[in-house]
Amino acid sequence: MKYKILIGFLLCFLSLQAQVRGKVYGSDTLAKNALFGARVELTSKAVQLRTDEDGKFEFVLPKELPDTLIVRAMGYYPDTLILTAEDRFSNFQIILYSEQILPEVVASYKKGSKSISKLRTLLVEELGEDELKKAACCNLSESFETNASVDVSITDAVSGAKQIQMMGLSGIYTQIQRENIPSLGGLESAYGLNSIPGTWVQSIQITKGTGTVVNGYESMAGLINIELKKPDNAERFFVNGYGNQFGRSELNIHTGFGVGKKDKWSTALFAHGSIVPQDVDRNNDGFRDFPNGTNAAFFNRWQYVGEKMEAQFGVNAYAEEKLGGSVGFFNSYNADSTSGFYGVKSKTNHYDFFAKTGFFMPKKIGRSLGILYAAKYHENNSSFGYRHYEGVEKRGYINVIYDDIIGSSLHKIRTGVSGTYVEFDQHIGLVNDNRTEIIPGAYFEYTYSGIRFTQVAGMRYDYHNLFGGIFVPRVHSKYALSEYTDLRFTAGRGWRVPNYMMDYVSLLATSRNWKVPFAPQQEISWNIGGSVVQDFKLFDRKASLVLDYYYTYFENQLIVDRDIDPSSIVFSYSKDLSFSNAVQAELAVSPTKQFDIRLAYKYLDVRAMYNNVLQQKVMVPTHRGFANFAYQTRNKKWSYDLTVSVFGESRLPSYRDENGVVHNNDRSQTFPLVNGQVTYTYKKFDFYLGGENLLDYRQADPILGVDNPFGSNFDATRVWAPVMGQMIYAGFRFSIEQKEHE
Repeated sequence: MKYKILIGFLLCFLSLQAQVRGKVYGSDTLAKNALFGARVELTSKAVQLRTDEDGKFEFVLPKELPDTLIVRAMGYYPDTLILTAEDRFSNFQIILYSEQILPEVVASYKKGSKSISKLRTLLVEELGEDELKKAACCNLSESFETNASVDVSITDAVSGAKQIQMMGLSGIYTQIQRENIPSLGGLESAYGLNSIPGTWVQSIQITKGTGTVVNGYESMAGLINIELKKPDNAERFFVNGYGNQFGRSELNIHTGFGVGKKDKWSTALFAHGSIVPQDVDRNNDGFRDFPNGTNAAFFNRWQYVGEKMEAQFGVNAYAEEKLGGSVGFFNSYNADSTSGFYGVKSKTNHYDFFAKTGFFMPKKIGRSLGILYAAKYHENNSSFGYRHYEGVEKRGYINVIYDDIIGSSLHKIRTGVSGTYVEFDQHIGLVNDNRTEIIPGAYFEYTYSGIRFTQVAGMRYDYHNLFGGIFVPRVHSKYALSEYTDLRFTAGRGWRVPNYMMDYVSLLATSRNWKVPFAPQQEISWNIGGSVVQDFKLFDRKASLVLDYYYTYFENQLIVDRDIDPSSIVFSYSKDLSFSNAVQAELAVSPTKQFDIRLAYKYLDVRAMYNNVLQQKVMVPTHRGFANFAYQTRNKKWSYDLTVSVFGESRLPSYRDENGVVHNNDRSQTFPLVNGQVTYTYKKFDFYLGGENLLDYRQADPILGVDNPFGSNFDATRVWAPVMGQMIYAGFRFSIEQKEHE
């Protein structure tokens, strides 16, 4: 398989044909702005398209030349260009001048809430604010409910922790970034998804497979980048309130505004508070269906825009306390067999600082220098019955990025150096996992932007003070087969150092003993994959079909074996025996201007050595179906959203019942999950009413051994379906937009 991957790197150069790119601006006497939805066409009718949200367009030149290119936009005078064969490799900037139409005349275009950029070399799904508003989206873990590429599951039935999966692999193999700075890793891996409120998020970019080498070495299964609202685009004032039938309540407030008269400085303040005050036990097993708790978060960011440099910096802090387990268990009780209560407690405190600086070189086109900085302090104390985890993480990060061109903008380079310092101090009982990691690295990346063919090829070398150096090559290619068809290919290597205590802390919610390795090793994987994006017309409107396949092969992986011994959880490293096959198809159609439909199917084949047999990973459904329906009335007052997911069977870990019988071949059931929401807009208010798990599907007996939680058969981790059942929620959003800068 290694040879197949190396061969993939050679599939880089394809035949080229003439292509034209450009960007359309609209100009009046005050400003020049990119135009979204400007109409671009050739008089030969070979090309008819509209610019994207950044004003950009691209198309392949027809065979018969010369031809006339006409650019039109409502409220602007059209422009005309004569294209000849000499215009191959051209990149135009077209300015349309305003007709100074009356204020009553408004031109509007519908921008998709979820999109795939045709201009990017990698296959990147972007979820915008409108997509995030389709669900309650109280925090980041609930931001993927209307997305088929990312799965979110509950790790256990007592702590309320959630994890994501991409391509059937745990979220620890997906690199999560906050504005291109690594985030939510280390000791945040188990509970970090709850730390970012959904109302703070401007957009989310999802990339399958390895990212570019500039992003780092940890994107093994995918990359998720979270863009928070910036000071210059955050609302002048925003407030969101949320509540559900079980007493969970949330309040989010933020504001953004300029500082000073020259508008060079701006700032934004974000605040979040939530509480779950009451015990809920709908299945009457004596355990809370989800934990009580409180969460408070604060974020302040600043932005400076000058003539030769830009800078951003900010601070983020949050504190969370959760209390779960037996109904009636309180924080002052001892969670052991003498008290009669099985308690789950978690307390988290987090502080981080980030900064970005960018320096422009006006006399050197395409040349710039950017520096990213970050520092973090994170501590977590968790208890599952009589088992206790305590951990502290201190982390520093820097990434220096230099951009330039070679000859022309067809050839771009990015190079730089990075450094990570992290200090872990953690233990479970008498078992410690204390270490200090120092990881300097350097990288180089070359981008070729041809007419139809674009390629990004890069390599990086990192030196780990505990494991030595490791080389990471990656390549990404895109070929425009036609105006409507894009082919993409990606291949690359990734690695990480597992942090088994926090990565799998939810497995403390069992009576099983942990058998852990004596020393950590690097997890190393190769990922190779490709995709086809096909645009076409259906119902006389634009539609798209995306097909993708990704194969992940592990040179070395930390395996958590829950089958080899029903009384233990065995951690061991497996070399050259773990892999994942992931296939997904997604169709997006719009039967009418107001009605959007997305349908998807996903197949996952994730295997490793469990109980000395190469078999499917536990708790990963082989099949998943997905459908999302979104409708908005013509006056944009009402919005209706419905998401239906069907999860297929998954293999369950073995267990020993109260009679001593070992069950090895149990499988979960196929089950549906239906979520819906209705939103009404009135002036500056949005009022929404929604429901999750509307069919009230619940897993029967999610906790084994509830009668004796300190006995040898207790297990709260065999969770494959909802525990809570149907949940109804309501809320509102109120916003005042910022005024335009003079």
